[in-house]
Amino acid sequence: MLNARISGIAAYTPDDILDNEMLSKMVDTNDEWITTRVGIKRRHILREEGKGSSYLGIQAVNQLLEQTGTKPEDVELIICATSNPDYRFPATASVIAYQTGLTGAYAYDIQAACAGFIVALQDAAAYIRSGLRKKVVVVAAEKMSSMVNYEDRATCTLFGDGAAAVLVEPTEEEGMGVRDGIFHTDGQGLEHLVMLGGGSVLPATEQTVREGKHFLFQDGRNVYKNAVTDMYTATLDLMERNSLTVDAIDWFIPHQANLRIIEAVGSRLGIDPAKVLVNIEEYGNTSAASIPICLNQYKDRLKKGDKLVLTAMYLIWDM
Repeated sequence: MLNARISGIAAYTPDDILDNEMLSKMVDTNDEWITTRVGIKRRHILREEGKGSSYLGIQAVNQLLEQTGTKPEDVELIICATSNPDYRFPATASVIAYQTGLTGAYAYDIQAACAGFIVALQDAAAYIRSGLRKKVVVVAAEKMSSMVNYEDRATCTLFGDGAAAVLVEPTEEEGMGVRDGIFHTDGQGLEHLVMLGGGSVLPATEQTVREGKHFLFQDGRNVYKNAVTDMYTATLDLMERNSLTVDAIDWFIPHQANLRIIEAVGSRLGIDPAKVLVNIEEYGNTSAASIPICLNQYKDRLKKGDKLVLTAMYLIWDM
């Protein structure tokens, strides 16, 4: 049976670092406070003026093409997962496609925040399984610093910038490739995690800018509670549906939002901490890009036939 597999992965993060000591000079915080609460030491920040999420994605896609020996003209589709598009329109995927030579590919964006990569991967797998496409690039590109208020210590400590890209191709090899996914959204939690300004409800005005409506707002306590519960239950449902025991999972790759969330989910599942891939200390929360950046960092540990479980949450959106 035709299935879809990830045949290559690459990632890019900017060279500029924003560490906890630097943040302590910007807001009322310190290294101990940040580390004990979220487990983050450093974040990579794209500081160059005039460069947005597409710049990050372009670097990742170019590396992917080079590492896999893929000709740009052979790529038929590029899907970009981002909450920080360069513009309201056109799609950031179209900017990335043009700048990387993927001019024969169709390109579009999806916006599913932290779950963006696994949602886009599911889309790519469906195109491959249907036979509509043979080479699909999924890129997650997030300039999170563009939506962060660096006077709000509750959020500015969390987020970093980065991108990662994967090549998705067909396979007929038994047991290989993207096997299953559980997705759910019920729309709860809007008031707990939102950017109020800039959309059609609150278009940009002097007042919305003055009131800080164009920065990310997060109610950390509510997000934490829902993230732990929903990432746990979605993973458990996925395991039960596929007759997977905890011991059968080779690697568990959660969205890198908060070390305490990751540890709480892993503990509830009863999974060996050595199987949980974590890099939040170095990169912070890069939203849709966090899972593929983590995968790329640890790709030398992964081997053919390993069973990987990916999980993320956006409001009440799980996989």
